[in-house]
Amino acid sequence: MTSTSRRASLLDSGFDLTLRPMRHPRFYEMYRAAIKNTWTVEEIDFQIDLSHLSQRMTPADRHLIERLVAFFATGDSIVSNNLVISLYRHINSPEARMYLSRQLFEEALHIQFYLTLLDNYVPDQQRRAQAFAAIENIPSIRRKAEFCQKWTDEVFGLQRIASDDDKRRFLLNLTCFASCIEGLFFFGAFAYVYFLRSRGLLPGLAAGTNWVFRDESAHMAFAFEVINTVRREEPHLFDASWARQVQAMIEEAVECEAAFAEDVLSGGVVGLTRREMRQYLEYVADQRLRVLHLPTRYNVRNPFAFMELQDVQELTNFFERRVSAYQVGVQGEVAFDEAF
Repeated sequence: MTSTSRRASLLDSGFDLTLRPMRHPRFYEMYRAAIKNTWTVEEIDFQIDLSHLSQRMTPADRHLIERLVAFFATGDSIVSNNLVISLYRHINSPEARMYLSRQLFEEALHIQFYLTLLDNYVPDQQRRAQAFAAIENIPSIRRKAEFCQKWTDEVFGLQRIASDDDKRRFLLNLTCFASCIEGLFFFGAFAYVYFLRSRGLLPGLAAGTNWVFRDESAHMAFAFEVINTVRREEPHLFDASWARQVQAMIEEAVECEAAFAEDVLSGGVVGLTRREMRQYLEYVADQRLRVLHLPTRYNVRNPFAFMELQDVQELTNFFERRVSAYQVGVQGEVAFDEAF
Protein backbone atom coordinates (compact mmCIF):
# COMPACT_ATOMS: atom_id res chain seq x y z
CA MET A 1 0.00 0.00 0.00
CA THR A 2 1.44 3.40 -0.93
CA SER A 3 1.70 6.34 1.43
CA THR A 4 -0.85 8.15 -0.74
CA SER A 5 -3.42 5.39 -0.30
CA ARG A 6 -2.74 5.27 3.41
CA ARG A 7 -3.65 8.95 3.63
CA ALA A 8 -6.69 8.67 1.38
CA SER A 9 -9.27 9.37 4.07
CA LEU A 10 -9.53 12.51 6.16
CA LEU A 11 -10.47 10.35 9.15
CA ASP A 12 -7.71 7.76 8.82
CA SER A 13 -6.04 7.26 12.18
CA GLY A 14 -2.62 8.81 12.52
CA PHE A 15 -1.12 12.28 12.43
CA ASP A 16 -0.15 13.22 8.89
CA LEU A 17 2.44 16.02 8.85
CA THR A 18 2.99 16.26 5.10
CA LEU A 19 1.92 19.52 3.47
CA ARG A 20 3.42 18.56 0.09
CA PRO A 21 1.65 17.57 -2.00
CA MET A 22 -1.29 19.45 -0.47
CA ARG A 23 -4.29 17.11 -0.31
CA HIS A 24 -6.87 19.55 1.06
CA PRO A 25 -6.17 23.02 -0.36
CA ARG A 26 -9.66 24.22 0.54
CA PHE A 27 -8.80 24.03 4.26
CA TYR A 28 -5.63 26.03 3.62
CA GLU A 29 -7.66 28.68 1.76
CA MET A 30 -10.00 28.89 4.75
CA TYR A 31 -7.03 29.33 7.06
CA ARG A 32 -5.68 32.21 4.95
CA ALA A 33 -9.10 33.88 4.79
CA ALA A 34 -9.36 33.69 8.58
CA ILE A 35 -5.91 35.22 9.05
CA LYS A 36 -6.89 38.17 6.87
CA ASN A 37 -9.77 38.97 9.19
CA THR A 38 -8.40 39.82 12.59
CA TRP A 39 -10.03 42.03 15.19
CA THR A 40 -9.47 42.85 18.85
CA VAL A 41 -11.79 43.50 21.76
CA GLU A 42 -9.99 46.78 22.38
CA GLU A 43 -11.52 48.18 19.16
CA ILE A 44 -15.01 48.05 20.68
CA ASP A 45 -16.43 51.08 22.48
CA PHE A 46 -18.92 50.14 25.21
CA GLN A 47 -19.61 53.66 26.51
CA ILE A 48 -22.89 54.16 24.64
CA ASP A 49 -23.97 50.67 25.71
CA LEU A 50 -23.56 51.57 29.37
CA SER A 51 -25.72 54.66 28.87
CA HIS A 52 -28.39 52.55 27.16
CA LEU A 53 -28.35 49.95 29.95
CA SER A 54 -28.96 52.56 32.62
CA GLN A 55 -31.35 54.87 30.78
CA ARG A 56 -33.08 53.19 27.81
CA MET A 57 -33.62 49.56 28.72
CA THR A 58 -36.39 47.97 30.72
CA PRO A 59 -35.82 45.32 33.42
CA ALA A 60 -36.98 42.71 30.86
CA ASP A 61 -34.35 43.98 28.38
CA ARG A 62 -31.64 43.79 31.02
CA HIS A 63 -32.68 40.24 31.94
CA LEU A 64 -32.36 39.31 28.28
CA ILE A 65 -28.85 40.79 28.12
CA GLU A 66 -27.62 39.10 31.29
CA ARG A 67 -28.88 35.69 30.17
CA LEU A 68 -27.43 36.21 26.72
CA VAL A 69 -23.95 37.16 27.87
CA ALA A 70 -23.95 34.37 30.46
CA PHE A 71 -24.60 31.84 27.72
CA PHE A 72 -21.96 33.32 25.43
CA ALA A 73 -19.35 33.19 28.19
CA THR A 74 -19.84 29.44 28.63
CA GLY A 75 -20.70 28.45 25.06
CA ASP A 76 -17.39 29.37 23.47
CA SER A 77 -15.48 27.60 26.23
CA ILE A 78 -17.36 24.38 25.40
CA VAL A 79 -16.50 24.82 21.72
CA SER A 80 -12.82 25.44 22.52
CA ASN A 81 -12.56 22.29 24.62
CA ASN A 82 -14.09 20.20 21.85
CA LEU A 83 -11.70 21.69 19.29
CA VAL A 84 -8.68 20.53 21.26
CA ILE A 85 -9.93 17.18 22.54
CA SER A 86 -11.85 16.00 19.48
CA LEU A 87 -11.41 17.88 16.23
CA TYR A 88 -7.68 18.63 16.22
CA ARG A 89 -6.97 15.14 17.44
CA HIS A 90 -8.88 13.21 14.80
CA ILE A 91 -8.99 15.25 11.57
CA ASN A 92 -5.92 13.87 9.85
CA SER A 93 -4.97 16.77 7.61
CA PRO A 94 -2.20 19.29 8.36
CA GLU A 95 -4.10 21.94 6.37
CA ALA A 96 -7.21 21.38 8.47
CA ARG A 97 -5.17 21.54 11.68
CA MET A 98 -3.81 24.92 10.57
CA TYR A 99 -7.38 26.18 10.33
CA LEU A 100 -8.31 24.65 13.69
CA SER A 101 -5.35 26.41 15.30
CA ARG A 102 -6.69 29.70 13.99
CA GLN A 103 -10.21 28.83 15.13
CA LEU A 104 -8.95 28.15 18.63
CA PHE A 105 -7.47 31.65 18.71
CA GLU A 106 -10.80 33.08 17.57
CA GLU A 107 -12.70 31.19 20.27
CA ALA A 108 -10.33 32.63 22.87
CA LEU A 109 -10.97 36.10 21.44
CA HIS A 110 -14.73 35.53 21.69
CA ILE A 111 -14.35 34.46 25.32
CA GLN A 112 -12.40 37.67 25.99
CA PHE A 113 -15.17 39.68 24.32
CA TYR A 114 -17.87 38.12 26.50
CA LEU A 115 -15.72 38.44 29.61
CA THR A 116 -15.40 42.15 28.86
CA LEU A 117 -19.15 42.39 28.27
CA LEU A 118 -19.93 40.83 31.63
CA ASP A 119 -17.45 43.06 33.42
CA ASN A 120 -19.02 46.14 31.82
CA TYR A 121 -22.68 45.17 31.79
CA VAL A 122 -23.01 43.48 35.19
CA PRO A 123 -21.38 45.66 37.85
CA ASP A 124 -22.86 43.71 40.77
CA GLN A 125 -20.22 41.18 41.84
CA GLN A 126 -22.66 38.51 43.03
CA ARG A 127 -24.76 38.59 39.86
CA ARG A 128 -21.59 38.56 37.78
CA ALA A 129 -20.35 35.46 39.61
CA GLN A 130 -23.70 33.75 38.96
CA ALA A 131 -23.40 34.57 35.26
CA PHE A 132 -19.89 33.12 35.03
CA ALA A 133 -21.19 29.93 36.68
CA ALA A 134 -24.23 29.80 34.40
CA ILE A 135 -24.03 26.03 33.89
CA GLU A 136 -24.66 25.51 37.61
CA ASN A 137 -26.93 28.50 38.30
CA ILE A 138 -29.18 28.94 35.27
CA PRO A 139 -31.34 25.90 34.34
CA SER A 140 -31.96 26.96 30.72
CA ILE A 141 -28.20 27.26 30.12
CA ARG A 142 -27.46 24.06 32.05
CA ARG A 143 -29.85 22.20 29.74
CA LYS A 144 -27.92 23.41 26.68
CA ALA A 145 -24.59 22.51 28.30
CA GLU A 146 -25.82 18.99 29.09
CA PHE A 147 -26.89 18.60 25.46
CA CYS A 148 -23.38 19.60 24.36
CA GLN A 149 -21.70 17.31 26.88
CA LYS A 150 -23.72 14.33 25.72
CA TRP A 151 -22.09 14.56 22.29
CA THR A 152 -18.62 15.51 23.49
CA ASP A 153 -18.58 12.57 25.90
CA GLU A 154 -19.03 10.29 22.89
CA VAL A 155 -15.55 11.15 21.58
CA PHE A 156 -13.55 12.45 24.56
CA GLY A 157 -12.48 8.90 25.40
CA LEU A 158 -11.69 8.01 21.80
CA GLN A 159 -7.89 7.70 21.65
CA ARG A 160 -7.79 6.98 17.93
CA ILE A 161 -10.25 6.34 15.13
CA ALA A 162 -9.99 2.65 14.38
CA SER A 163 -13.33 1.65 12.85
CA ASP A 164 -16.36 2.91 10.97
CA ASP A 165 -18.23 3.11 14.27
CA ASP A 166 -15.51 5.44 15.59
CA LYS A 167 -15.83 7.58 12.48
CA ARG A 168 -19.60 7.81 12.91
CA ARG A 169 -19.17 8.87 16.55
CA PHE A 170 -16.76 11.57 15.45
CA LEU A 171 -19.04 12.75 12.65
CA LEU A 172 -21.97 13.06 15.04
CA ASN A 173 -19.84 15.18 17.37
CA LEU A 174 -18.76 17.44 14.51
CA THR A 175 -22.31 17.66 13.17
CA CYS A 176 -23.58 18.63 16.62
CA PHE A 177 -21.08 21.46 17.01
CA ALA A 178 -21.56 22.79 13.48
CA SER A 179 -25.34 22.46 13.23
CA CYS A 180 -26.58 22.78 16.79
CA ILE A 181 -24.08 24.67 18.93
CA GLU A 182 -22.45 27.14 16.57
CA GLY A 183 -25.22 26.82 13.97
CA LEU A 184 -28.31 27.08 16.20
CA PHE A 185 -27.50 28.07 19.80
CA PHE A 186 -25.20 30.88 18.72
CA PHE A 187 -27.45 32.00 15.87
CA GLY A 188 -30.37 32.18 18.27
CA ALA A 189 -28.26 34.38 20.52
CA PHE A 190 -27.22 36.57 17.61
CA ALA A 191 -30.90 37.17 16.82
CA TYR A 192 -31.42 38.79 20.25
CA VAL A 193 -28.46 41.10 19.65
CA TYR A 194 -29.69 42.17 16.22
CA PHE A 195 -33.21 42.66 17.55
CA LEU A 196 -31.77 45.14 20.04
CA ARG A 197 -29.73 46.74 17.28
CA SER A 198 -32.93 47.17 15.23
CA ARG A 199 -34.20 49.25 18.18
CA GLY A 200 -31.03 51.37 18.13
CA LEU A 201 -29.64 49.80 21.30
CA LEU A 202 -26.17 48.63 22.39
CA PRO A 203 -23.98 49.51 19.39
CA GLY A 204 -20.86 48.14 21.10
CA LEU A 205 -22.43 44.73 21.57
CA ALA A 206 -23.67 44.78 17.97
CA ALA A 207 -20.24 45.74 16.60
CA GLY A 208 -18.47 42.92 18.42
CA THR A 209 -21.23 40.49 17.50
CA ASN A 210 -20.78 41.38 13.82
CA TRP A 211 -17.24 40.05 14.01
CA VAL A 212 -18.20 37.01 16.06
CA PHE A 213 -21.00 36.31 13.56
CA ARG A 214 -18.45 36.32 10.74
CA ASP A 215 -16.09 34.05 12.64
CA GLU A 216 -18.81 31.57 13.56
CA SER A 217 -20.11 31.48 10.00
CA ALA A 218 -16.58 30.59 8.85
CA HIS A 219 -16.32 27.92 11.57
CA MET A 220 -19.52 26.32 10.33
CA ALA A 221 -18.31 26.45 6.74
CA PHE A 222 -15.12 24.64 7.75
CA ALA A 223 -16.99 21.95 9.68
CA PHE A 224 -19.40 21.33 6.82
CA GLU A 225 -16.48 21.15 4.41
CA VAL A 226 -14.95 18.43 6.63
CA ILE A 227 -18.26 16.55 6.60
CA ASN A 228 -18.59 16.89 2.82
CA THR A 229 -15.00 15.71 2.32
CA VAL A 230 -15.66 12.61 4.39
CA ARG A 231 -18.93 12.10 2.51
CA ARG A 232 -17.00 12.03 -0.78
CA GLU A 233 -14.31 9.72 0.59
CA GLU A 234 -16.49 7.33 2.61
CA PRO A 235 -20.15 7.75 1.59
CA HIS A 236 -21.17 4.54 3.36
CA LEU A 237 -20.81 6.33 6.71
CA PHE A 238 -23.80 8.54 5.91
CA ASP A 239 -26.46 5.89 6.14
CA ALA A 240 -30.06 5.94 7.33
CA SER A 241 -29.00 5.48 10.94
CA TRP A 242 -26.74 8.55 10.76
CA ALA A 243 -29.59 10.56 9.21
CA ARG A 244 -32.03 9.56 11.96
CA GLN A 245 -29.54 10.43 14.69
CA VAL A 246 -28.80 13.84 13.17
CA GLN A 247 -32.47 14.68 12.71
CA ALA A 248 -33.21 13.73 16.33
CA MET A 249 -30.17 15.72 17.49
CA ILE A 250 -31.30 18.87 15.70
CA GLU A 251 -34.86 18.52 16.99
CA GLU A 252 -33.55 18.23 20.55
CA ALA A 253 -31.35 21.30 20.01
CA VAL A 254 -34.40 23.30 18.89
CA GLU A 255 -36.21 22.30 22.09
CA CYS A 256 -33.21 23.30 24.23
CA GLU A 257 -32.94 26.68 22.55
CA ALA A 258 -36.70 27.24 22.71
CA ALA A 259 -36.53 26.64 26.48
CA PHE A 260 -33.75 29.22 26.67
CA ALA A 261 -36.00 31.65 24.77
CA GLU A 262 -38.74 31.08 27.36
CA ASP A 263 -36.26 32.16 30.04
CA VAL A 264 -34.73 35.05 28.09
CA LEU A 265 -38.12 36.53 27.18
CA SER A 266 -39.85 35.72 30.47
CA GLY A 267 -40.03 39.37 31.48
CA GLY A 268 -42.00 40.34 28.40
CA VAL A 269 -39.60 42.03 25.96
CA VAL A 270 -41.56 44.48 23.84
CA GLY A 271 -41.43 43.64 20.12
CA LEU A 272 -40.13 40.06 20.43
CA THR A 273 -42.33 37.05 21.18
CA ARG A 274 -41.48 33.49 22.15
CA ARG A 275 -43.52 32.24 19.22
CA GLU A 276 -41.46 34.29 16.76
CA MET A 277 -38.24 33.15 18.36
CA ARG A 278 -39.22 29.50 18.10
CA GLN A 279 -40.17 29.96 14.46
CA TYR A 280 -36.77 31.52 13.78
CA LEU A 281 -35.02 28.57 15.45
CA GLU A 282 -37.02 26.15 13.33
CA TYR A 283 -36.12 28.13 10.21
CA VAL A 284 -32.40 27.97 11.09
CA ALA A 285 -32.65 24.25 11.89
CA ASP A 286 -34.04 23.60 8.40
CA GLN A 287 -31.11 25.53 6.92
CA ARG A 288 -28.68 23.23 8.71
CA LEU A 289 -30.57 20.13 7.56
CA ARG A 290 -30.34 21.31 3.95
CA VAL A 291 -26.57 21.75 4.21
CA LEU A 292 -26.37 18.18 5.54
CA HIS A 293 -28.43 16.92 2.55
CA LEU A 294 -31.29 15.87 4.82
CA PRO A 295 -35.04 16.57 4.50
CA THR A 296 -36.25 19.72 6.21
CA ARG A 297 -38.34 19.26 9.34
CA TYR A 298 -40.25 22.50 9.97
CA ASN A 299 -40.73 24.30 6.63
CA VAL A 300 -41.31 27.77 8.08
CA ARG A 301 -40.17 31.19 6.89
CA ASN A 302 -37.76 33.52 8.67
CA PRO A 303 -39.96 35.78 10.85
CA PHE A 304 -37.17 38.32 11.42
CA ALA A 305 -36.50 40.81 8.63
CA PHE A 306 -33.52 42.14 10.63
CA MET A 307 -31.85 38.72 10.41
CA GLU A 308 -32.44 38.45 6.66
CA LEU A 309 -30.63 41.77 6.32
CA GLN A 310 -27.85 40.47 8.54
CA ASP A 311 -27.35 37.40 6.36
CA VAL A 312 -27.02 39.59 3.27
CA GLN A 313 -24.82 42.30 4.73
CA GLU A 314 -22.48 40.27 6.89
CA LEU A 315 -21.99 37.21 4.69
CA THR A 316 -22.50 38.21 1.06
CA ASN A 317 -20.47 41.39 1.50
CA PHE A 318 -18.01 39.91 3.97
CA PHE A 319 -14.91 41.30 2.30
CA GLU A 320 -16.37 44.57 1.00
CA ARG A 321 -17.47 46.16 4.26
CA ARG A 322 -14.98 47.85 6.59
CA VAL A 323 -12.06 46.36 4.68
CA SER A 324 -9.35 48.74 5.83
CA ALA A 325 -10.28 48.36 9.50
CA TYR A 326 -10.94 44.63 9.56
CA GLN A 327 -8.62 42.93 7.09
CA VAL A 328 -4.96 42.35 7.83
CA GLY A 329 -2.76 41.79 4.80
CA VAL A 330 -1.06 38.43 4.34
CA GLN A 331 2.02 38.36 2.13
CA GLY A 332 3.12 35.44 0.01
CA GLU A 333 1.26 32.95 -2.13
CA VAL A 334 1.28 29.17 -1.96
CA ALA A 335 0.91 26.88 -4.95
CA PHE A 336 -1.21 23.94 -3.91
CA ASP A 337 0.29 21.35 -6.27
CA GLU A 338 3.99 21.88 -5.64
CA ALA A 339 6.10 19.06 -4.26
CA PHE A 340 9.10 19.52 -1.93
